[in-house]
Parts: sequence; C-alpha cells; structure tokens
Amino acid sequence: MQDAAFQTEETEPPPPGHGWRVRLAVVLLVILAVVVVLVTNRWMSERFTDTTRTRAELRLALYSGNMLTELQRTSVVPLLLARDPALIGALGSGDYSATSQRLISFQTEIGAASIMLLDKDGRTVGATNRNLIGTSHRAAPYFVDAQRNRDTVFTAAKREEGIFDFTYSRAVLSDNRLVGVIVVAVDLMKYERAWAGLQDAVMVTDSTGTVILATEPRWRGLTIDEALAVRDAPSAIRRAIQATADWAQQPPDAYLRGEAVMKTDARVPFRGWRIVTFTAYDSVRERVNGILALEIMGFAILLALTFYLLSRRAWSQSMSLQRESAELRLLNARLQREIAEREKVQKDLAVAELTLAQSSKLAALGEMSAAVSHELNQPLAAMKTYLAGAKLLLQRRRTEEALASFQRIDDLIERMGAITRQLKSYARKGGEAFEPVDMRLCVSSALTMMEPQLKIRVVRITRALPRQPVMVMADRLRLEQVIINLLRNALDATKTVASPQIDIMLAAGETATLTVRDNGHGIEDLDNLFEPFYTTKKPGEGVGLGLAISSGIVTDLGGRLTARNGEGGGAVFEVQLPILGADVKAAE
Repeated sequence: MQDAAFQTEETEPPPPGHGWRVRLAVVLLVILAVVVVLVTNRWMSERFTDTTRTRAELRLALYSGNMLTELQRTSVVPLLLARDPALIGALGSGDYSATSQRLISFQTEIGAASIMLLDKDGRTVGATNRNLIGTSHRAAPYFVDAQRNRDTVFTAAKREEGIFDFTYSRAVLSDNRLVGVIVVAVDLMKYERAWAGLQDAVMVTDSTGTVILATEPRWRGLTIDEALAVRDAPSAIRRAIQATADWAQQPPDAYLRGEAVMKTDARVPFRGWRIVTFTAYDSVRERVNGILALEIMGFAILLALTFYLLSRRAWSQSMSLQRESAELRLLNARLQREIAEREKVQKDLAVAELTLAQSSKLAALGEMSAAVSHELNQPLAAMKTYLAGAKLLLQRRRTEEALASFQRIDDLIERMGAITRQLKSYARKGGEAFEPVDMRLCVSSALTMMEPQLKIRVVRITRALPRQPVMVMADRLRLEQVIINLLRNALDATKTVASPQIDIMLAAGETATLTVRDNGHGIEDLDNLFEPFYTTKKPGEGVGLGLAISSGIVTDLGGRLTARNGEGGGAVFEVQLPILGADVKAAE
C-alpha cells in the first residue's frame, strides 16, 4: 500500500477538463470514421453498380445477336429444301432410299441441328437421324401449322423432359398440292450450354413471358416470378449474410439462390422474345469492400495511436491498482479461511444443540420417573390384592368371581403399558418426514404425558379446543415436544402462585394458532427469551434450551413461536402453523 501511495504522489494529475476532452475527441473520431465509411460505401456502390449493369447490357446485346443470327440463318433452310426437285420427286414416287443421305449432306453444308422429311400423313420418310425414320408426327404442332400455312412456320414445343424444341417447318408442294412437310430444327441449346459456364444466370422468355431457355433447367416452362420463387430455403447463416449484404449495398433487384442479384433485360427482335440476366453483386462488393477495408484500417491505426497515448497516462495508475488488487486477493483468501472456520463452528454448534435437546428431554424424563413410579406402584399393589383374592376364589370354586378379578388385573396391565409407551415416545427422537397431524390430538397426548407431573401439584388447567379437526403438516413427535416444553414452562412459572392456572386454547383460521397462557410472574426479558442457554431458573433446574429448541422446531415446520406478557399478568405463548388448505373450511 505504501508503494501504491508513493506512486500516486509521483504521478502528475491531469489538468481539469482533460479527461472529457480526450473522450470527446475519441467519440468524434469514431463518428467521423462511421460517416466516411457510409458515404464511401454508398458512392462506390452506385458507381460500380452502374459499371456492372453497363457490362451486363453489352453481354445481353451479344447473346441476343448470336441467337438471332442462328434463327435467321436456319429460317432460310426450309424454303430451299421445300423446292428441292429430288425431295419432291421422292415424295411423289414413294422412293425414299436416297432421301436421308441427301438430307445429311444438306445438314453438313448448312450446319442445321437436324432435318426431317414428312409425307402428307406425317410419317417420317427421311431424316438426318435415321432412328426417327418411320415415326409419326401427325399431331406435332410443326406438322399441323405447316399444313395450314404455305409459308415457313416457327414452332417452340416443350418435351416431357422439360426441354424446348425449336423448329422451322414448311409445306412441300407439287403442282400446288401438299405432298409433304420439311422440318428443320434450330440448335438454341448450345447457347444455353455456353451460358451455363458463366457466372451470370441467363433466361429467354417468349411473348407470353414463359421461360424457354435458361441456365437453370428447372426454370423452363415457368414465368420469371415463378422461376425466381423456386429456390431452396436459406439457412440461418445465409439469412444473416444476406441481411448484412442488403444493409451494405443498394436494394437488390431479386434474390437468386439466396444471394442478391442485379437484373438486366433486353428485347430480342424475334417474335416478342426477351432475354434476362441476373448478375451477382459479388464483384461490386469485392471492389467496394477493398476500398472500405483501407479506410477502416486507416481509422483503426488512428484509434490505436490515440489509445496508445491514453494508455501511457493510465499506466502508472494501473500499476498501483494491481498492487492493491494483490493485497485484496490476500485479504479475500484470509476471509475465506475465516468463513470456512466459522461454518465449521456453526455445524458443530448445531450438532451440540441437537444433543442438548435430546439431553433436555431425557432430563425431563428423569424428573417424571418418580411420579411415574408412583403410578406404577398403585396398579402393582392392586394386582397383588386381586391375585390373592382370585386364588381364594378358585380354591372355593367360585370361578366367575375369579374371572372378574383377572379382568381387573388385565385392565391394570393395560394402564401400565400405556404409561410405559408414553415414556418411550417421549424419549425417542422425532422423525424427519412430515404428515397431516390433528393438533387437538397432539394437545391431548402432551397432557397425557404430563399427567404424572400435573398430579404432584394442584393446577387448574382449562382447554378450549374446536370440535372439528385442526390439520397441519408436521412431525407429530416434535410438535408434541413443543407443547410439552410450553406446559413445563407454565408449570414452573406458577410454582409461587397461590391458585395456579394454565389456559390452553386452539383456534383455526388462516393459520392454526395454539395459545398457552399462565397466571405466573410473567416474562422479564422478551428480547433474549429464545436465545440458547438463557434461563431464569436456579442452577440445576434447567439449561435454558427448551424455548430455543421449541422455536427452532416451529420454524422448521414453517410456523412461528411468539411470546408476550398477558394483560392481567403471566406469560402468553402462541404457536402459529400453516393449516392444510383442504381442511380450512372444516376447521373453521
């Protein structure tokens, strides 16, 4: 402590107002850092977002141009093949032996996906894929539309696998009469496969808004809103990342696989088609986050320098605090040892109190032994007389009168057994388990056990007990011990009174209340009455534990033991115990 005081004296105190100025400077620096980061994030996000959107629009123009070129190039093929004399002749003569080979040569020169020649009944008579020869396409849209229209017809039909077939078909005429249909497939799936290798998600919709090409196969056949709704439920971590990303950037156009994306669309100049791309904000966030990281690092260095300067000022104070902390730890360890020793002493005291309580009961039992022996001598003398009379009656063959004497002897034996049972129950320790107990029976049992002492002196005892049971949750033996202690105190208090009187009253209301009142000399010291070893008796007559033990028992039972002086003199003791809820009305 002396070192700490010495250090404190050496340290130069800061000037007035220095502390709050430093704190204000730190707060302003933090606010400036937050404002700069937010403004930079907003401005850089808008700038890089515009750049990314422009690049996406350029890619859309490229994708749309490539797809339109493929469609226009393939649209001319049906017109040329519908006028081919060899194909018209084959349809007229029914000789298709060289038709497929001719179509394969056209496919190699033109670069079409596939070519089929159908007769007027829709049966395949020639195809670049020879496995299709003989199949019927009578109900196919491209066959039906080609019969109804003399021009080249474009058809986009969805297969069961979810893939769309794009075909050009045209009727083959001979002498202005329909003899067949030429069908040329457009390979637009190659663009879909090429887009799948890109980071962006791409889809193409027709004039009705239905997706016909997409990098996500499950989008085909759905609208744009339906396609975006088809996604797996994001996890908790994904939702947290998504919330953080949404806060740090502009509101996204849509969510794709749980990630915010930017939507860019363009018109394809073909049958009302549109092409849409979804670009992730990853590239934007990477650039913006790089700049923000540099700014945050700079402000962190400034804060670190500030805290370093402040820490040097507090270093001397922390050293003194460390010394004081070490001394406090030593003091705390010493206090813990003292607390442990005190707890040990308290446990030993509790054991001693239990031992003294039992000793007190045994001492009271010794006081009762003289009166009880008198009670036992009377039945023994009577039994001796009855046995002698019964012997004479049996000798004179008067059996019925002898049996009556034996019955009297049996009654006397029962009375002696009751007296010894009371002594045993009084000397035995109470149990630990609580059970429903009628306090009226406890009062009667206590009076019965005190009967030998009550017969030694002339004491008037009045009892006021309700007719209905007064049920409480308690240990019966311990509750009887409390009542006996109160009766013994009342007897001792009325030794010097000319007309001793003890009143016992039991009432049941919100609580069960037992009142024991005497007309003795009263209580001189109410404050120390329930303290252990406090007594007003002469040495050898008591140890001062009866009321302390009784108060502890009543407290364990959830009640309260109080004492006061009566209005007309004497002491009044009250035992209040919680009454059983089911028996409140009956007890009242």
